[in-house]
Amino acid sequence: MTIYSVYIINKAGGLIYHYDNNSSRPEVEKVFGYPLELVLKIFDDKIVVAFGERDGVKVGHAVLAINGVPAEGRMLKDGRDILEMLAMEENYPINIKFGRTKLTTNERIMLASMFHSLFAIGSQLSPEPRSSGIELLETDTFNLHCFQTLTGIKFIVVADPRQTAVDALLKKIYEVYSDFALKNPFYSMDMPIRCDLFETNLQAALEQIERVGISNI
Repeated sequence: MTIYSVYIINKAGGLIYHYDNNSSRPEVEKVFGYPLELVLKIFDDKIVVAFGERDGVKVGHAVLAINGVPAEGRMLKDGRDILEMLAMEENYPINIKFGRTKLTTNERIMLASMFHSLFAIGSQLSPEPRSSGIELLETDTFNLHCFQTLTGIKFIVVADPRQTAVDALLKKIYEVYSDFALKNPFYSMDMPIRCDLFETNLQAALEQIERVGISNI
């Protein structure tokens, strides 16, 4: 079981902290014949799989390399256009490496803002008054858990669907935030968190839940 990442969002929807606990991203490298069975498109200046899944290649995977030459956005490192290269039959058979690219800082900021908006919409759509908003989003590959404090700070943990007791972990992260960020005289509330003691204790809590469970945290 795994905790993938931790995000903290302030009451205005700004991302003030993120930590990648498990940054390993599986890669798939295959030799393909012509024509390419996968449908590729340009998304956010990357070449990604838009349709068709096979041999571990999934929708959303990006082209990381072709014939050993790394991809840099929509181009290969040697300057060749990826889509143009894949459209030419004479280039086949061709070796393509696929995988999920690491999120950029701007992408993380955008996702935090989007979740903040969805959280507010969820609260408003609830038939019950004073809804707590979105507490859990479930997918087949990960679960997103959210805990919002009375002051509007959101603590988010992205974890393996099999990971247990994440609610208790969220409260532990809140304790670490209160003890080592809020009590830091150089930290202003709602601003980005840059505190070594906070990060050290956060990492210790994550390591403990992955190693022995959460019962003794």
